[in-house]
Amino acid sequence: MKATLNFVIDIIAFIGFLFLTMTGVLMRYILPPGSGRFSSIWGLSRHEWGAIHFWISVAFFSVLIVHLLLHWRWIIHAITGRPSEQSGLRAGLGIVGLLALIALSFAPVISPVEQAEGALTRGKGIQIRGSMTLAELEQETGVPAAHVIETLNLPDSTSKNQRIGVLKRTYGFEMGDIRRIIREYRRESPAQQQ
Repeated sequence: MKATLNFVIDIIAFIGFLFLTMTGVLMRYILPPGSGRFSSIWGLSRHEWGAIHFWISVAFFSVLIVHLLLHWRWIIHAITGRPSEQSGLRAGLGIVGLLALIALSFAPVISPVEQAEGALTRGKGIQIRGSMTLAELEQETGVPAAHVIETLNLPDSTSKNQRIGVLKRTYGFEMGDIRRIIREYRRESPAQQQ
């Protein structure tokens, strides 16, 4: 009975690890950051695959806890070994090591979030989206649409009511180019900062 249960748990853990790895590879290499708005696999965007990746990791972690509980006696015996003068020291070091590993794994979750200088180009709560028009960008950032049009070498006839995403696909610039333009404009014109 216990051997069968161990076998089933191990198979489930292997399947979880396989799916966790595949969704990670999918998000890293096939649907890289920035591709979620226009690319999808099986009708799911990068963001939706990220949610699946998260829930697979929760399930995988749960299966690993069950696995450890099923092998708890073996773990205790491996840590303590045969009773000797050093058994307490070995058990103590094992517990300290486990607690250090747990603390290290939680460190990124409890650490404060740092804002890089590039994130400041969005302004105070401003998010530059492809669905925005140049007029909305001007209103949100204080950077004149005419300046953006000129810096991107877009035709003079480009309307301020044109959506950034459409212009991006038509003229081949990147959203990073718009962020750079905003950053440089704000450096050159400090009075324009909000």
